[in-house]
Amino acid sequence: MVIPTALSGKLAFLSLAELLQLLGSNNSEGVLSLTTKFSPEPGYIYFRNGNPIDARHGDLQGLEAVFALFGWTDGDFVFQQGPYDGEKTIKRSRMEIILDGLRMLDDGEIKRLDNASVQVERSVPAGKKESAPLIKGPLVDYVYVVDEEEFFDGEDIIVEGNHGNWIWVILEGTVEISTSTPKGPFKVLRISDGAFVGSIGSFLADDSVRTVTAKAIGNVQLGMLDSQGLSAEFHRMAPEFRAVVKSLDRRLKEITASAAASYQGLNDPQRVLQDKRPVITETKNNDRGFLITGGRAIVARKLASGMVPLVPLIKGDFIGQLPFLDMGLEPSSAIVLGEKNLKVAPINLAAMQKEYDQLSATFKNILENIATCILATSMVTCELEKKAASNAPT
Repeated sequence: MVIPTALSGKLAFLSLAELLQLLGSNNSEGVLSLTTKFSPEPGYIYFRNGNPIDARHGDLQGLEAVFALFGWTDGDFVFQQGPYDGEKTIKRSRMEIILDGLRMLDDGEIKRLDNASVQVERSVPAGKKESAPLIKGPLVDYVYVVDEEEFFDGEDIIVEGNHGNWIWVILEGTVEISTSTPKGPFKVLRISDGAFVGSIGSFLADDSVRTVTAKAIGNVQLGMLDSQGLSAEFHRMAPEFRAVVKSLDRRLKEITASAAASYQGLNDPQRVLQDKRPVITETKNNDRGFLITGGRAIVARKLASGMVPLVPLIKGDFIGQLPFLDMGLEPSSAIVLGEKNLKVAPINLAAMQKEYDQLSATFKNILENIATCILATSMVTCELEKKAASNAPT
């Protein structure tokens, strides 16, 4: 039987990270084959519902094989659709794999296989490596774009503490997101084409206060979005869906604050996590979601050095699985701990999925981008805590 080819091309045009995002957003099922003249053996990544569940490259299997393939920046790819009944050896979320793979490639932990690898390594001056991860968004949907603006290198787009109600999509260029601390500005993330500058709160409140600073790195072209149109779409949502959207926006603010605390060495797990019990644990089959109706909880991640508190949760926040977003936190890679008086109500995930399917492409892209930034900032927080633990006196 001939398996149909759904997508093929050059890795120089679509990187593995971009392919994983593209296949994930389409819930693709099948096998992605990669070849390069720099390796005698091809690489294979197997997908189910848009998620990589197994991989092979020579003697490597699973996650180890996927990470090795991130170093293939010169070669060819072919994606063939079809069911895959093999064992699921990869447990991590798609976005977590992408962000980890890009970080490891940037840190030199993954070997590059291309003609330019030597020149690339030499072109990065010593001590100039950018630690903040680079986040790209989905393909730009121009339906809500009402105007275009250009910002020049080093120019502030938004400033922490200022008021503003605009939200932009990056059409071209890179923007650095930072937050102020007593130690100086903390560079959290860099965002690029397709990502959004500004939060959902920007178009929900009459007088929104910016919680981060966004600065142009090089010249940046932005598309200003129709805030009134986005606000109207938000208010047409069912109350439960609106609560999840607002909670998602709050998660991004809270994880940014946690990352800044870790940057300053102020994240105190023992104090934050005391008197809390597990509510959601890391299990591969946990497909339920809840809204908090009383009490408080916190999302935390287990590291070899101990627990890292990430996101404090309050009444109105969601916990658990959202079928339409690859959060990369609970239940796959984090747990939720709650107070004794924590109360929750189950979310109708089928109804949520149906409503999500009816959203505009722009609103879907905003939610996906927020989820990606939450995951990336969570990983930044964990990396800071790992470094702090390794530098602690024994």
